[in-house]
Amino acid sequence: MYTSPRLERFEENVLAKYQIYNSILITLPFDNIGNTGIMLPLFAEVCESGFKKEWNPQQIVDFFSEKYLDNASEKEKIDLMFRFIQYVERQVVLFDAIEDAAFSVVNNLDGENSLRNTKDKAESKDSLEELKAFFEEFKIRTVLTAHPTQFYPGSVLGIITDLEDAIRSNNLKRMRELLAQLGKTPFIKKEKPTPFDEAVSLTWYLENVFYETAGKMMHFFQKNIYDGELPKNQILNLGFWPGGDRDGNPFVTTDITLQVTERLRTSILKCYYRDIRDLKRKLTFHQVDMLWTELEHKIYRSVFYSEGDLYITLDEMKATLLDIRTRIIENHQSLYLDDLDEFINKVNLFGFYFATLDIRQNSKIHDKVIKDIVKITNEHNLSVFPTDYSALNEKEKLDWLSKAAANLDPEWFEDEITRATVESIYAIQKIQEQNGELGANRYIISNNQSALNVLETYTLFRLCGWENAPVDIVPLFETVEDLENAEQVMKTLYTNPLYSQHLKFRNNKQTIMLGFSDGTKDGGYLMANWSIYKAKEALTAISREYGIEVIFFDGRGGPPARGGGKTHKFYASQGPDIENNEIQITIQGQTISSNFGTLDSCRYNLENLLSAGAANQFFNKGENKLSDTEKQTLESLSQISYREYSDFKNHPKFIPYLERRSALKYYAMANIGSRPSKRSQSEKLDFNDLRAIPFVGAWSQLKQNVPGFFGVGSALKHFEDNGKWQEVQDLYDHSLFFKTLIENSMMSLAKSFFPLTSYMKDDPEFGEFWEIIFNEFKETKRLVLKVSGFETLMENYPDGKASIQMREQIVLPLLTIQQYALTKINELNLKGGQDEEMLKIYEKIVMRSLFGNINASRNSA
Repeated sequence: MYTSPRLERFEENVLAKYQIYNSILITLPFDNIGNTGIMLPLFAEVCESGFKKEWNPQQIVDFFSEKYLDNASEKEKIDLMFRFIQYVERQVVLFDAIEDAAFSVVNNLDGENSLRNTKDKAESKDSLEELKAFFEEFKIRTVLTAHPTQFYPGSVLGIITDLEDAIRSNNLKRMRELLAQLGKTPFIKKEKPTPFDEAVSLTWYLENVFYETAGKMMHFFQKNIYDGELPKNQILNLGFWPGGDRDGNPFVTTDITLQVTERLRTSILKCYYRDIRDLKRKLTFHQVDMLWTELEHKIYRSVFYSEGDLYITLDEMKATLLDIRTRIIENHQSLYLDDLDEFINKVNLFGFYFATLDIRQNSKIHDKVIKDIVKITNEHNLSVFPTDYSALNEKEKLDWLSKAAANLDPEWFEDEITRATVESIYAIQKIQEQNGELGANRYIISNNQSALNVLETYTLFRLCGWENAPVDIVPLFETVEDLENAEQVMKTLYTNPLYSQHLKFRNNKQTIMLGFSDGTKDGGYLMANWSIYKAKEALTAISREYGIEVIFFDGRGGPPARGGGKTHKFYASQGPDIENNEIQITIQGQTISSNFGTLDSCRYNLENLLSAGAANQFFNKGENKLSDTEKQTLESLSQISYREYSDFKNHPKFIPYLERRSALKYYAMANIGSRPSKRSQSEKLDFNDLRAIPFVGAWSQLKQNVPGFFGVGSALKHFEDNGKWQEVQDLYDHSLFFKTLIENSMMSLAKSFFPLTSYMKDDPEFGEFWEIIFNEFKETKRLVLKVSGFETLMENYPDGKASIQMREQIVLPLLTIQQYALTKINELNLKGGQDEEMLKIYEKIVMRSLFGNINASRNSA
C-alpha cells in the first residue's frame, strides 16, 4: 500500500526519533529509574494483551504483579505505580518536544493554507489587487484564556522548548542533560496559581512566540501584498483573559486586573527595547543614530526606571520611527529598511498594550449587582431607579435604563461582588488611560439571555459617569435555547434608542460571542454546532437589516466537543449568509502550547485562519451556501441527536456515573488553574453548575469522548433505517460544513478506547448505562465510516492519526492505573471508607494520572 509522504515524514522524524531518544531515559543515573524503565514496557504489554482478553484493570495489575513482581504487597505495587506515572509523564514531554521539533518538516509551512500559497493563487488569477483590498478589511483575533487544560508547570514548558532545540540540532549530550533535569523537576504544583500567575505564564507565549511570528507575518504582507507599503489594517489581533475573566472566579480582583495590564505593557516595552538594542548596531547613520539613541533611552526609562510612568507616548514613538524611516529612504539608500519596517509593524500591531484584556462576568451576577445598586442609590437619595425596579417588566426596565446615569462610588457597597463589579468599570477607564483604548475595550456577558442583560451592563458604564464609553458590550450565547433567542435579543437592542446610539459611537459594529463548550454540554455535539450555525445566519441577517456589521467571537476549545478540530475547514465552510469579515477565537490550555507554542506552529495555525477567511470571503465567495433541502436534513439530524443526547443526559445514572466512575472530582484537586471547577459551592453536583472543561475532561479520562459523538450515530441510523440515507450522503458530499463536523467527530471517536472500561458492563449499578454509551459509540463509528467512505477513522489525516495512536500507546499504563485506583476507591467507599489512609493514596494516584493523560491527549478538554 502506498504511504503518503506526510506520514512518511512523521514516521521518520517523530516516531523513529522517539524510539531512539526514549532509550536515553532508562540510562539516567537516578534511583530506581532503570528498574522502572525496564518494568514499564512489560506492564504496557500486559495492559495491551489484557484488554484484548477483556480483563479488567484489577486483573491486569494482579497478573503483572504475579508474573514480574514476585507477588508484591499492595504497598510495593502502589510505589511502582507512582514511579510509572512519573516516568510516563516524562515520556510524554519527550514525545511533545520531538513532535514540535519536527513540525516544519512534517507540515509544509508554505503549503496549501499558507500566506505564500494564498498570494500565489491570487497572482495566478490576476487578482492580487483584490486580495490586497480584502486584507485591508479582514482581521483575525486569537484570545488567550486561562481555562485550565494545561498541566505543565512553567519550568517544564521551558525544558520542552530547550529539548526541541537539542532535538532539532541532534545534540545528544544536551538532550541527556535536559532529560536528567526533567527527572529532577516536579510536575505538580503545591498551590493553585493565582490569576496573575496564569497571566505571567501566558505572557511567555506573547513575548517569545506571537511577537516574533506576528511581526514576520505582517512584514510578509508588506513585501508581497502591499508593494512595500506599511499595512494600515491590524490584520492580527491578540486578546487576553487571565486577570479579566471574572465569571465564576472569585480570585480575579480589581488589583489583579490592573497588575495584569501593567505586566502586559511592561512585556511589550521589553520586547521593543530588545529589538531597539539589536537594531542600534545597524542604524548608525548620520541624523539617524541620535534619534535612535534617544528612543532607546526613553523606552529603557519607561521599563526599568518607572513605577508605571511612560517617558514617551505611543504617538511620539510612531512619529519618531516614521521620521527615521523617511531619513533612511531619502538619505541612506534604504539600508536596513526591511529590519526597521518589521519593527514598525510590531509597534503598529501591539501598541503599548500587547493584547486586549477582555473583562467577563456572568449575567446572573449582574442581576444581583443591579438589585444592590437600586437599593444603595435609593438610600443615597439618587433618583436613578425606582425602588420597585425588580418588579417591573422588561420594557419598563429598559425605559428606566435609558435615563439612568450617576457617579457611583465603589465604597458605597458593602457587598463584595457589587463593589468589585463597579470597580471593574473604573479599572477599564484606568487601563485605557495607561495602555490606550485597545488595552481593555470589551465587556463580555456570559450566560446572556436577554436584551436586558446587555442594557444593564452598558448602563453600568453610564452609572460610573462614563458616557459614550469606548467599550464593546459582547453578549455570549451558550445554551441551545439562548442561541435560538439570540436573534430577537439583538433585534430588541438594535431598535433600542440608547443602544443604537452606543453602536453608532462604535462604528456600527457589534461583537457577539457564541459558546461551543456549554452548547455541546447542553445540547450535544450535532445540535450545538447546528444551533450556532443557524444563530450566525439569523444574527447576520438581522444585523445587515439594521446596518450593523456583526463580528462573531467563537469560544472554541481544543477538541471537537469544545468547538475544536480542523479550524481551517470550519471557517472555510461558513456560507455567504454568515458574516465572516473577522475570525475571533479563544485558545486555551494545551491548544496554546500545541498549536501556538512554537514559532513554526504559531505561524502555521495563524496562516490557516487567514487563508480560511480568504477562501470563504475571497476565492470561494458565495459558495458553501446550504440549500433548503440540506438545511432540512441538518435540522432533522440535529433534532434526533438532541433528543437522544437529552434522554442520555437526563438518565438517572448520568451524574452518579460521572461522580463515581470518572475522574471528574479530581480536576478540582489538581492545582492547575485559579478558577473553581464548578460554579456553585454546594456539595451536591448539579449539571448546570458543571464547567465544560472538567465535564469534557472527565469523559476523556474514561476514553469515552461522549461530548464529541453522542447522538451522531442515532441521528445517522434514523436516516438509514427510514430509507433516507442518500440525503445524508448528499449532504456529506456537497456540504463542507457537515463534512467538517463528521471529520471532527471522527477525532473524538479515534481518541476513545472502550476496552479500558469494558469491565463496567458487568457493574450491577452502571452496567446498563455503560452499554448505552458503548452502543452509541459503535453506531457512530460504523455510520461515519459509511458516509465518509473510509475504512478507518481519520484515514485522510494519517499523520494526525499516527500521533494519536502513539500518544495513546504511551499513556495506556496510566489509564490502566487510574481505572485500577478508581476501582479500589469504590471498593473502600462501599466498606464505609474505613481505611482513610489508603483512600487518600488511591485518590492521589487518580489525580496524578490526570496529568500525563491530559498532556498526552493534547486538546482533550
